[in-house]
Amino acid sequence: MSITTVNVQPPAVAGKDRLRGGKEGRRLKSRDLVIGLVLPLLILLLWQLASQNEWISPVFLPLPSTTLLSFFDMVGRQSFHVDFLASINIVTQAFVYGTVLGIGLGIAAGLSQTVERIFGPTLDGIRHIPGIAWLPLIVLWVGIGPAAKIVVITKTVFFPVFLNTLQGIRSVEKNYIELANVLTLTRWQLVRKVIIPGAMPSILVGVRYGASLAWALVVVAEGLSGMEGVGYLIFRAQSLLMTDQLLVCMVVIGVVGFFIDRSMALLQRYLLRWKQGFDG
Repeated sequence: MSITTVNVQPPAVAGKDRLRGGKEGRRLKSRDLVIGLVLPLLILLLWQLASQNEWISPVFLPLPSTTLLSFFDMVGRQSFHVDFLASINIVTQAFVYGTVLGIGLGIAAGLSQTVERIFGPTLDGIRHIPGIAWLPLIVLWVGIGPAAKIVVITKTVFFPVFLNTLQGIRSVEKNYIELANVLTLTRWQLVRKVIIPGAMPSILVGVRYGASLAWALVVVAEGLSGMEGVGYLIFRAQSLLMTDQLLVCMVVIGVVGFFIDRSMALLQRYLLRWKQGFDG
């Protein structure tokens, strides 16, 4: 008769392992943060040198300190926050509309080839017309207010979400579907427990990409039509040769875009915490 021994780790030792793992995780995050700051700091240094030594005329490339002072001036005396909130409001509405429509129609087309045949050719034709090309016509219909920009950005967000949802559903392993049939799952159970979880990675990629597109396009839309928003401030600064304000808007756009993408990445990681993949 053989005796199997089981080594039970004492609670104190297990606690030390968890503590060690937590410290190691924080150390890795700190290292990643330092590595990520190297390139921005290098760009800032080159910017300072180019402006200070007048490699580029200060009219076209002001000092970083001048740009920072311009930022505080825009926030304090020029109501920059009003334009910023106007842009955020448009992006939020358009992103929600485009995402809901994209996921809804993508699921319908993914589950039914009839729906795909009905909508597919028309949507393919519309997809190849850039959102900006629609803007003049939509402005004629609804004016230059927020509605025109929301419609254009909604269209831009819709297609990556729709296509990734459709592709995600069609890419679900056939073995899972066959197993669900063996287990006699209902149609609703099949969709809820097999198809949607299987398509979720692809859906979230489309949502993340759509969020980035929405924030990028609002700048162009506001610059071409409207009298408020960060995009309007950029085009106004260009026409008046206020390079410091132009750079302020560019930096703000980049920082906000970074946080939008990181937020989508965290959401993606949380919803897909069950999925194991290659870490690189």
